[in-house]
Amino acid sequence: MSKVVFITGGSSGIGKAIGDFLTEKGYKVYGTSRNPDNYVSNSKFTLLKMDVGNSSSIEEAVSEVIKKEERLDILINNAGVGITGPVEETPDNEILKAFDTNVLGPIRVMKAVLPQMRAQKSGLVINITSIAGYMGLPYRGIYSATKSALEITTEAMRMEVLQFGIEMANVAPGDFATNIAAGRYHAPQLDSSPYKKAYGHTLNMMNEHVDQGEDPSQMARAIYKIIQTRKPKVRYRVGAFLQKFSVVLRRVLPGRVYERMLMNHYKLK
Repeated sequence: MSKVVFITGGSSGIGKAIGDFLTEKGYKVYGTSRNPDNYVSNSKFTLLKMDVGNSSSIEEAVSEVIKKEERLDILINNAGVGITGPVEETPDNEILKAFDTNVLGPIRVMKAVLPQMRAQKSGLVINITSIAGYMGLPYRGIYSATKSALEITTEAMRMEVLQFGIEMANVAPGDFATNIAAGRYHAPQLDSSPYKKAYGHTLNMMNEHVDQGEDPSQMARAIYKIIQTRKPKVRYRVGAFLQKFSVVLRRVLPGRVYERMLMNHYKLK
């Protein structure tokens, strides 16, 4: 019997790559999108209408899958938003939106699927975080904070649900060639801002990193391998070697040395 996979943010980028790959491997995949009708002709799997910011839409989508399949084996929390800007100049409402989508959104979805997994006495939850969540990156501080929060929340929940036969894992990607740069919120580059020059330069670098990022199919293969693992690890990192190695450096280098390394990378004084 094919395992049933539920992927949030399945209409494009990493989510779509994972859904397509798992469908080809014989899994029964359901993805979600706020506007699934826009992607029907471009998807190999079923897309359901859902917004991670709306609990009612989450309950409806999860209930639809369980009604059709009578089970839900794997949740992949992939939906998220990008946000850039000096923390001082990022509007409070945009900060709240980022935390709502990137942290509360996955928690809402986990709350919706866990009762079914508990009834089955089995299940796997994979939360897509980010290598940016391992460090405070300049002009990406809010994004880093949201992904770090999801990482820590998953670590706690993993210990809570293990008694029910449910496994959890974090997967932190580096830069991948997706449309996240086009969809992320950018705090405006104000002419009067003391951050204007440094922020503008860093923003250009970030967009270049995404454009030159890894192929999303690499994430799909990594997720497939994790699904095949009997006892998944707490965390995985996927991406370019230097991006993964930066996490190791953060752990072993003195804080000020690592900070200087980052500032040199972004050419900040």
